[in-house]
Parts: sequence; structure tokens; C-alpha cells
Amino acid sequence: MPDAEQNDRQIILLVDDTPANLAVLNECLKDTYKLRIANHGMQALALAERDPVPDLILLDVMMPNMDGIEVCQRLKEGVKTSDIPVIFLTAKTQEIDELSGFNAGAVDYIHKPLNPAIVQARVKNHITIQNLKNSIRLHNQTLEERVEQRTQELLKIQDATILAMGVMAELRDEETGLHLKRTQEYLRCLARAVADHPRFVAQLDPDSIAGMVKSAPLHDIGKVGVPDAILHKPAKLTDEEFTIMKNHPTYGRNIIREVERMLGEESVFLRYAREIAYGHQEKWDGSGYPQGAKGDEIPLSARLMAVADVYDALVSKRVYKAAFSHETAVNIIVQGKGRHFDPDLVEGFIQVAEQFQAIALQYADKTEDGLVS
Repeated sequence: MPDAEQNDRQIILLVDDTPANLAVLNECLKDTYKLRIANHGMQALALAERDPVPDLILLDVMMPNMDGIEVCQRLKEGVKTSDIPVIFLTAKTQEIDELSGFNAGAVDYIHKPLNPAIVQARVKNHITIQNLKNSIRLHNQTLEERVEQRTQELLKIQDATILAMGVMAELRDEETGLHLKRTQEYLRCLARAVADHPRFVAQLDPDSIAGMVKSAPLHDIGKVGVPDAILHKPAKLTDEEFTIMKNHPTYGRNIIREVERMLGEESVFLRYAREIAYGHQEKWDGSGYPQGAKGDEIPLSARLMAVADVYDALVSKRVYKAAFSHETAVNIIVQGKGRHFDPDLVEGFIQVAEQFQAIALQYADKTEDGLVS
């Protein structure tokens, strides 16, 4: 028989301490399957572990030193061998003996004396069942891989859409996408720094932090509803203009609510986006806007974003101001402890202030001549 055909044949492990039984099994199966032969339990376990593992095992029950029941139990405990179907070969006919075999993990019994036609039929049936199981397993694995691939593709599209929406708002305010990246990284850094704090530990598990970071670029999406003349004004806003500007958190919340309504289902990252958009201008002492919420009335995601957004605004150059130094920005945030910012978040910020500075440098805006600003 050609080697290719030989290699395609499935493998059966024959285990029996009686040479005559092995001879019968060998004779009736050798033309259809590749055979491995063992005459005691330890040899059977070794041959079962050899790659490629057998597709089926015919196992004698009554053997010296280690009987078939123990061999089967050990096969079912093995990582490589647990899924190999085992058919017991036995001269016993009592129901209690067969029950012990099935409890050990066997799929069937063939009784002695061995009838070649029965052996061939039973083996063929179980090989067919095993092939179907393997096909189903492979099919399920393929489906899982496709689902995972599609999920990752959708997540990338989702992330890109979120970032695009955020950039749209930032471009109207003459800021850059790097502002969005910086505030994302500031928020991630601060959230991780305070994740073990008793006040925050229940809200800042890794998945929650990831959801907050993903939604952060939408914090100023509401600026699309603010007139250009106010957004681009280089001078201080009048009281009337500032009143209009203070509507942008509400606009942002309403935009995200409309997206949620169209989706028709709960979305964790959109919930965080709504919290951040609506609450990042609130202040710990209640002097912020649009609600004048204070303390823990302000969602944690928004309180984190407040620190991130203010720090970036301070260290970045704007049409209406020069960039402050990192040291000045840190001092301003520390001075805002208990007034503008959650006191415990300020303590966390102090611990990671140098990391904030590193993020600001890593994602610094570039001027038209290519220099970092």
C-alpha cells in the first residue's frame, strides 16, 4: 500500500495480554487501520501518549499488574488521551462488570471470544462517531475563530468611529486628535493609580477602566452645537457667550442618548461616554455646570475626566493662552483639591504626576514647521 494511503489511515491501539487475541484483532483490522500493539497497561499508556494519539483503543479488562479499568481511568485523566474512545474487550458478562467499565469512561464492550465481523462493525461505528465529533469540534473552533475575528473587526470600527466623532468636535475647537489621545492616557493612568482605593475599587475593575478610556474621546462631542464665533473667539467670553458655551455638556449627553436610542440596547461604553460628556465640567464643590452637581453625585468617570481634561488644557497652548509648565499645572490641580476635584483623585494624581508629564511629551502637538509645541 502506498505511503500516502498508509498515513491517511486512522490509528487503533490494541491492548491485550493474550497473544492469540492480539493476533485475531490484528488480522481483522490491519487492512483498514494503522495498528499499535501493547500487551500490558504501562506499555498501553506510553503508546497512547505517542503523537499522533490513537483514534480508538481496544482494551482488555483482565490484565496482570494494571487491569483495563485502571488503564482507562488513567487515560481519561490525561490531557492528551482523555478524548480517545475506549472499547473494552472482556470475557465477563455480568452487568456490574460492564457498569464499572462505563463508569471508568469506556464507550462500548466487545465480548470474547472475539468475532472478527463484530469487531470490525463495532470499530467502524465508533470510528465514524469519533470522526463526526472531531468534525463538529473543528467546525466549532472555526466558528469561534471567525466570531472572534469579526468581534475584533467591529471593535476596531467602533474605536475608529468614536475617535472620528471626537476629532470632529475637537477640530471645530481648533484642537487636535492628540488632545484626545492624551486625555485617554491621562484617564487610564489616573484610574489605574486609584483602582485599589476603597472608594473606587468596586467601580474600577479592568473592564470598567477600558470602557471609560474608550469613551473618553467623546467628552466634548457637544461642542458641535456651539457656534463657531464662540468656539474660536481668542478673547475672554462674555457672560452671554459663556452661558451658551456651558450648554455643550448637555448637547453631548443628548447626542449620545440619541445614539443609544438608535441602538435600542444598553452599551457600557456609551453609558460612560454620556456620563463623561455631561459631567466633566462639574466641580466637586458644586460650582460647575451644567447641573451644579457636587461630590459623589458626579459620576466617577466624569471626575476622572475632569482631572485629565484640565491638566491637558493647562499644559497645552491655545489661541487664548500660552502653555503652562508641568509644575504649574500640578500646583493648580492640587489647589483645586476638594473644590474643583475629588480629593482622593488629586492624591492619586500626585502619585502619577510624572507619568502625566511623560504622556504629554509623548503625544505632544506639533506646529506647522514640525516642532513640538
